[in-house]
Amino acid sequence: MKTKSKFQMSKISITLLSLLLWSASSAAIDSKNIAIVIHGGAGNIKAAQLSSEQERAYKLKLEQARNEAYATLANGGTSLDAVVKAITILEDSPLFNAGKGAVYNFEGRHDLDASIMEGKKLQAGAVAGVQTVKNPIVLARAVMEKSDHVFLAGQGAEAFAEQQQLSLVDNTYFNTEKRFKSLQKAKQSLLKTSWNQTDKDLEIDYKMGTVGAVALDQYGNIAAGTSTGGRTAKRYGRIGDSPVIGAGTWADNRSCGVSATGHGEFFIRFNVAADICARVKYQNLSIQAAADQLIQQELANIKGSGGVIVLDRQGNIAYSFNTKGMYRAFKNNREEHVAIY
Repeated sequence: MKTKSKFQMSKISITLLSLLLWSASSAAIDSKNIAIVIHGGAGNIKAAQLSSEQERAYKLKLEQARNEAYATLANGGTSLDAVVKAITILEDSPLFNAGKGAVYNFEGRHDLDASIMEGKKLQAGAVAGVQTVKNPIVLARAVMEKSDHVFLAGQGAEAFAEQQQLSLVDNTYFNTEKRFKSLQKAKQSLLKTSWNQTDKDLEIDYKMGTVGAVALDQYGNIAAGTSTGGRTAKRYGRIGDSPVIGAGTWADNRSCGVSATGHGEFFIRFNVAADICARVKYQNLSIQAAADQLIQQELANIKGSGGVIVLDRQGNIAYSFNTKGMYRAFKNNREEHVAIY
């Protein structure tokens, strides 16, 4: 009877070790534990302001974005794929303040911002002040994956988009009658008073309406993204929190993923998205408790308005907002939901 050589035994050992490692890795991956949560902006959204047809239109678009993103995950797509899928659908809809439905700046044009982040290696990409990119979230992902940078702005970002052969459009593509009327109302108010007083007086969603998504894929990775047209009648190249990594967008597999919407200046100052995940990571808070601490307490105490959506690696979902409403929807392996108020 022949005995196996040391070389053969070594090969068998390596094979067994590989199988054990593969089994351990497979056990850590739960193909059923996928989830998606999206938002279409938080603000002064009242039931009395929306007709039944308008409310139905918002919910249908939220459901479409949620369901197509979830299908992406269910078919083996990554969390980044799902986030981009959801946000491009919302960017292409005139209902939301991103992409096609973006608000106007003071000069009557549209400046678009977006960011995206993945939680495995903490890579991120962001763009600000772009005027000809059809889907800014796609450009943000390209910055993350195909450049050496994290944040590009203005003409440089658009030149990179052209180099990457992304869809470019004339700035008038983003025009909508609803947003134009909001611009006229905001400008009339600004001519009479200060920004602070305008914040209090205007009953229009002129500084909010950002869209965002956070996803968990079957590989255990979290991704988050945010896209916006900013605030109506913004001037001087103003940039809010949406493209700012840590303020409007954050993702870390060790804690959670967050996309924010609201009065961007406050979210930047308080580094809201990253702070929520830091509280989960270092204080062992639930994502709901961490979100509520920032939104319902700290921001509310200084009259900072807005909201967040949050998702952790177990597929738990949370949202918190201190405004009249927030367009939102989610789906995981246990339930699905869509709501406005």
